[in-house]
Amino acid sequence: MGPIYAKSNPGHGRSSGGSNCWMTVSLCSMSLARQARTSAHWADRSCSGTLEYDEFVEFYQALTQREEVRFLFQRLCHDTNNVLSASKLTSFLQDCQGELDAMKERATYLINKHEPCEIVRERGCMTFDGFLLYLTSPDGSVFNPTHGSIHQSMKEPLSHYFISSSHNTYLLQDQLRGPSSTEAYIKAFLKGCRCVELDCWDGPNEEPVIYHGYTLTSKILFRDVIQVVEKYAFKVSEYPVILSIENHCSLEQQRVMAHHMKSILKNKLLTEPVQSGESEQPSPEQLKGKVLIKGKKLIRVKQPAVDVGFRAAQNGEVGEVSDEDEAAEMEDEDVRCKVKNHGKERHQNLARELSDCIVYCRSVHFPGLSSPRHPWETSSLSEGKANKLLKEGGRELVCHNRQFLMRVYPAARRTDSSNFDPMPYWSAGYQIVALNFQTPGDEMDLYEGWFKQNGSCGLVLKPMCLRSPTSRFSPTEPQSGSGLHPVRLKIKVISGQQLPKVANSSKGSIVDPLVRVEIHGVPSDNARLETKYIDNNGFSPQWNESLSFVLTVPELALVRFVVEDHDTASRNDFVAQYTLPFSSLCRGYRHVHLLSQDGTSVAPSSLFVYIHITDLE
Repeated sequence: MGPIYAKSNPGHGRSSGGSNCWMTVSLCSMSLARQARTSAHWADRSCSGTLEYDEFVEFYQALTQREEVRFLFQRLCHDTNNVLSASKLTSFLQDCQGELDAMKERATYLINKHEPCEIVRERGCMTFDGFLLYLTSPDGSVFNPTHGSIHQSMKEPLSHYFISSSHNTYLLQDQLRGPSSTEAYIKAFLKGCRCVELDCWDGPNEEPVIYHGYTLTSKILFRDVIQVVEKYAFKVSEYPVILSIENHCSLEQQRVMAHHMKSILKNKLLTEPVQSGESEQPSPEQLKGKVLIKGKKLIRVKQPAVDVGFRAAQNGEVGEVSDEDEAAEMEDEDVRCKVKNHGKERHQNLARELSDCIVYCRSVHFPGLSSPRHPWETSSLSEGKANKLLKEGGRELVCHNRQFLMRVYPAARRTDSSNFDPMPYWSAGYQIVALNFQTPGDEMDLYEGWFKQNGSCGLVLKPMCLRSPTSRFSPTEPQSGSGLHPVRLKIKVISGQQLPKVANSSKGSIVDPLVRVEIHGVPSDNARLETKYIDNNGFSPQWNESLSFVLTVPELALVRFVVEDHDTASRNDFVAQYTLPFSSLCRGYRHVHLLSQDGTSVAPSSLFVYIHITDLE
């Protein structure tokens, strides 16, 4: 309440000028001038023409009363003098909120946590104010609070996890003239990102640099980025970080790269297998606190006929590897870097020191779904080639991605650093789906929403249909997969609270809000439905509309709530959104705490909804 009072009363101490009360109204995007003026005069008990702090609290509460919640509360109380007993709260948790295992102890915990009246709290009961505080807290959120912590097994092979991954991590803007910065790596790590990209080139003074080659993007020192990795990689997650190296450096500067990684990262840098005789990738649990390097590696081959894309020099100190990088994967002819010269494959020298830094993520050209491979090999595909595999691969692609790490990155034509929809790739089991973190939008909303689960640690365990060796799941034919549990999802959008104005809107503008609910998952589950719009009320709009969806593969679905400002003459304007995995969705009466376009909170803006889920089998 204090911050709101301060906004409406700059420089006036503990009293609020009457005219400044209207700042509170304007901050919340509403057209309720008569109601607000009546409430302000009623709250001015001192008849001073201004509102003292206590009077301002009454004024604000009068504006923010939640009749739809009060109706629910009174229905639950019946004839118990407008207080909710622990037993009735327990029944509400079990019958309405989907907390089937909730006992009286859970109700008592919520009463002790949220009930503001000490006398009522000591009686083991809850008032309306306590009930509203519960519903608007994380305990009443649409996002399952237990999923805010790591709750999935972290002991399966690394290929069984989706890995939060950044493309061109060093960039802050576009890929042609945008600035590069170590700050971009810090932001990615603080979002839980576990795979970042380093495009490495020869720099002055024998110091390698990172930038988007052959462009006007600025350059940063490789050494500085490694120092950021050492300091920030494990700030929010203790699970392994992968440095995806795109190496364009000379032998001398490759040795400098290896020196910096070893001297700065020290024992955080993984240079040996965690155990001998491994037939599959180690688990995130085994790799805690370790930095893995993804890149080309020299290997000795006894049979020249065995071509895995590497050739070692006889002395073992310097070797050649096939020169494959993102440029070589570009599908656009006008931007493609050709890797054949006069019919011969071009090769790049690779220093043994840098090669020795690579253990589990050995980059190789994608040999095809049926070619024999080692579980430590990793391939990268542009979205164009990955799309082709999506159409052709089916079950075979899912089976392949159960065993081997696969990375997908945006097409070269996306010079503006735009992003693709990650869901089709996740639905086929691709683990490292790399997006441009610097570009906000629908795609990053989905990305950040997906990785909210499992404690935002940057690793999400694939559903069983993507990791079971007996699964015959195909994202294009999900009904034929085994072990699927289709559901019907009904969402009643009841009301909105203090919705923000449209960014950069004119002073005095008022939103006409509507809510759209989107399902993003396998192709057959994708859907979107929306409510009607409400004229001139972003403060307390009431919809009371139900939207219904059928989800064939709920384990691979995201639910996205979008609030827009309706415009009859042009495209609707974005107001706020919230995205979460279906598996993290709580049932019952819940609040959706909205986010801005760049993913930051716009508290206290929220939606009040009722979630009902039924099995279809």
